[in-house]
Amino acid sequence: MIGFGVRLAVAGGREAAVRLVVTAAAVALGVGLLLATLAGINAVNAQNARYAWLNSASPEATAGVPPSPDPLWATLGYERYEGRTITRVDVAATGPRSPVPPGIPRPPGPGEYYASPALTALLRTAPPDRLGDRYPGRRIGTIGPAALPSPDSLYVIAGASAAELSRAPGAAKVTAIATRTPSSCSSCNVGTNANGIDLILSVTAAALLFPVLIFIGTVTRLVATRREQRFAAMRLVGATPRQISLVAAVESSVAAVAGTAGGFGLFFLLRTRLTALPLTGERFYAADLSLNPLQIALAAVGVPIGAMIAARLALRRVRISPLGVSRRVTPRPPRAYRLIPLVAGVAELAYFVGRRPDTTNGQIWAYLTGIFLMMGGLVVAGPWLTMAGSRVVARYARRPATLIAGRRLADDPKAGYRAVSGLVLALFVTSTAVGVINTMVAEEGLPESDAAARGTLVAEYSHGWTRTPGVPRASVSVSDQVLARLRSIPGVRGVMLIHTNPLGTTLSLGGPRPMVAGLMSCRELAGVPHFGRCAAGADVASVPPDYVFDSERLPGTDWPAAALSSSRARRLPVQTVVVGTDGSASAVERARTVLTAAFPHREPAATVGEMRANTDTARLLRGYERLADVVIVVSLCIAGCALAASVVGGLNERKRPFSLLRLTGVRLSTLGRAVVLESAVPLLANAVVATGAGFLAAGLFLRSQLDYPLHPPGIGFTATVVAGLAVSLGVIAATLPLLRRITGPETARNE
Repeated sequence: MIGFGVRLAVAGGREAAVRLVVTAAAVALGVGLLLATLAGINAVNAQNARYAWLNSASPEATAGVPPSPDPLWATLGYERYEGRTITRVDVAATGPRSPVPPGIPRPPGPGEYYASPALTALLRTAPPDRLGDRYPGRRIGTIGPAALPSPDSLYVIAGASAAELSRAPGAAKVTAIATRTPSSCSSCNVGTNANGIDLILSVTAAALLFPVLIFIGTVTRLVATRREQRFAAMRLVGATPRQISLVAAVESSVAAVAGTAGGFGLFFLLRTRLTALPLTGERFYAADLSLNPLQIALAAVGVPIGAMIAARLALRRVRISPLGVSRRVTPRPPRAYRLIPLVAGVAELAYFVGRRPDTTNGQIWAYLTGIFLMMGGLVVAGPWLTMAGSRVVARYARRPATLIAGRRLADDPKAGYRAVSGLVLALFVTSTAVGVINTMVAEEGLPESDAAARGTLVAEYSHGWTRTPGVPRASVSVSDQVLARLRSIPGVRGVMLIHTNPLGTTLSLGGPRPMVAGLMSCRELAGVPHFGRCAAGADVASVPPDYVFDSERLPGTDWPAAALSSSRARRLPVQTVVVGTDGSASAVERARTVLTAAFPHREPAATVGEMRANTDTARLLRGYERLADVVIVVSLCIAGCALAASVVGGLNERKRPFSLLRLTGVRLSTLGRAVVLESAVPLLANAVVATGAGFLAAGLFLRSQLDYPLHPPGIGFTATVVAGLAVSLGVIAATLPLLRRITGPETARNE
């Protein structure tokens, strides 16, 4: 029987070949998406592991690693160049056995540095006064991939003397190189929250695989009627139910095995291109997108086994009675209890609002369970919603096509919903993804900066403003040479120095405690008008610590006068340097380079716009936005394919009644309108529920996981949904030419 099943699968004529190819293609798509998602989770964790060494100053991160007898002094800072972040690590070895960062053979000495391949290429093309002058000395090598999260990472490891670096603000004595990933280290400040991204990818996998499963089921049903009739005939000539089940399982397994192989081929073919999808904000190395043996076995063995089980379940009517395949009766109408799974999913997600699980695995199971319940609930509740819509249509029908469509939907709402189920789930996935991403963008940053904020450079050297008067603060001494170099840069309009305040003057902007203000010259302030203006007649003004974040008030603010002359203020240490430019990249980067070279091992200068934005958050949000786009596009494409397959399958199953209707005088155009309405009514009835359920799921997830209220999307989402529905109706209309070919008089005669 196994050989007979294989023969039916591959040598059963044109129909068998089409069935095999279409089913294998559906399985290949599903397996490819599954492998891509699993590889994406592995890539996130592999990339995150290469951030570990940057947390070597944390005792928790180096726990269990033998300490070196010669410590390594190190500082970690982040510079910027034309919107890109450069990670700078300054190191100073204290002996021959000092720890060595990964990716380099030895720590660099004073006047030496290593650069990553991407930064090396950038240094070759960028003018030295805009970038290269920040790293005096000579490059002695390239940082290897072991220390770089991404091929695009801009990293530099610069050498210094131990005496110099030990006095730098924020310098740490490193005795071992950390290998513990940031996800498992509570005190690690550098790296990606891979646990959170794993959660997002797990939800994404569910969001993508559900439409794929619907697609596979739809393709299987495309020829279900013909297969059932063939198996029923085999039963009537003496085949046992076990033999029929074995033949069906073998026939389905052939397509599943071929599709699984195709899925692996699709994944490895596109793996290089998948590296360009920066889920974490940075693209992956190709080797990061790998699969472990368990994942390979799960896909290679689990998918064919699942296909065999599905085949056995699909033949339950043949096992009960072979004549039942031909003697079909009107199924019972769906009941309202079909809404229970959908309601249960909502209740499950609502339960965890205020009760978020502590562990990432607990959160994954909690939210995946709710999402799966809601998606399954939409599938279960769809026929009931379709029946309700069909009864409304039939009640108010005024034309034959409307009456035919309404009555046929009411007679078999399951079949009507089955045609649009993939698209309904795609709308649920889309609304959920858009709701989550839109809210995260609104709550967590990506602020828009005005031109003045983008062109105003701030170098903060106080290492944190103090709240206590009289407590000394970190500061620098700005020489006349440095000021002259800054003012000579084309595009620089003014340079302002903010000095430490010996008067102990405090300013409060509504915080819990006043903070010690800085002092600035009103004459210098005139060259940086974005920072407001002095009170009338003032020579020196006081400025609060968080002035750079007050984007709305700054330009029109009158800063209070300080009881100090400008000549005395100029002799005070400097805690902040502010450079006003015309906003050009050349002026900003040249001024940044001057400040970096003049004050090494200090906090790098940044524009007001860069300081307002959380760089890591912005990077992750951009990755999530790209992920949402992928989910939306892939879900809609899969749903469109499933819709086309469903409509074609429905036409094939109903070609005899449609042929009889044409013989009785019904016009082909009337049948075409009836076919469109049979898909449009369940689509529109369920689309409203699916979209609302998607936003509800997003709102409950956001409230539970992040304590954010849902921010509804703008007009763009509505336009996307309307366009998607219009395209879906176009897909249905594209199948109508088939109606003429399959409803001729010969069909009624041959059937």
